Amino acid sequence: MDLHYLTSNNHLQDWLLALGALLTAFALLELLRRILISVFQRKSEISKFQSISVIYRLVQKVKGWFLLWLSIYVGSLFLDLSESVHSIRSIITVTVIILQIGFWTLGLIDYWVEQKSIREDVGGEQKTTLNVLAVILKIAVWIFVLLIILDNLPGVEITTLITGLGIGGIAVGLAVQNILSDLFSSVTIALDKPFVIGDTIKTGEYIGTVEKIGLKSTRLRSISGEQLIFSNSDLLASRIQNFKRMERRRVLFTLGVTYETPLEKIEKIPHILEEIISSKAEVTFDRAHFKEYGAFSLNFEIVYFVETSDYRYFMDIQQEINIEIYRRFSEMGIEFAYPTQVIYARSNPN
Repeated sequence: MDLHYLTSNNHLQDWLLALGALLTAFALLELLRRILISVFQRKSEISKFQSISVIYRLVQKVKGWFLLWLSIYVGSLFLDLSESVHSIRSIITVTVIILQIGFWTLGLIDYWVEQKSIREDVGGEQKTTLNVLAVILKIAVWIFVLLIILDNLPGVEITTLITGLGIGGIAVGLAVQNILSDLFSSVTIALDKPFVIGDTIKTGEYIGTVEKIGLKSTRLRSISGEQLIFSNSDLLASRIQNFKRMERRRVLFTLGVTYETPLEKIEKIPHILEEIISSKAEVTFDRAHFKEYGAFSLNFEIVYFVETSDYRYFMDIQQEINIEIYRRFSEMGIEFAYPTQVIYARSNPN
């Protein structure tokens, strides 16, 4: 083999040397990355200094293609390259470095959100805001990275490009108006907070617990177990009931007794109902009235409040009250009314 064979202005031995330098550099860089990950992972678990965790997160975000291009760059130093190849190499190098810086920035944003959530023990409301804010920051980072990369390209005028994008953005905006509507709706959800992650809400005929609020859609886990997905704009355009923010439950119900019930017992019924309801914990009695003469019953209307949003407790209390009413009425001989019809027959004297 003739090592002095000339191709593309470089001898064969130069190409082999460049290849060896490339492979050696890549192996060393990858080995260094793995060592640093291992070292800083252990240190971040025992160290109280946040800088150690930040360095560990940055090392984790080092991409393989970044190390590969650095290795290619090192190998190319052993070759005699033309001006055009030099220029292309410089453009790719700057682009790769900018992209890697972009990924490092994204890692720092994720780390900031994670640490803020841990330190402040944020609830669902703050977590929703942080998640949406993180997404907005990431979009801004990628826009900034893209502009820097384009500015690095020869012949590309950023000012002219931005002007052109502004004009073309109108047409694009019309084409993707639904997507943009959902995007702005997600920001509205984050700022106005009609619901947050962990809230149980009802929209239309659907009820579920909020699992994730994204840029395009919001995901709920229904009571029956399946996942419900709504676009953010549609969700905000509908009426939303947020059960998580309910502080008390108002209960209104009616019951009817027969017309044969004696007057003295009718007079006692409101007091009996008040006594039964007031005896329950976390229940506030409001009123009980003889409301009306029904078609087949004397109707009473009762209102009370359960001082908790816990639905299971609410149903337990309602059951206890209903059973106690049934027991007390049975003891007093008061009969509940049900649809009946009385027919009076007259004999014909003729």
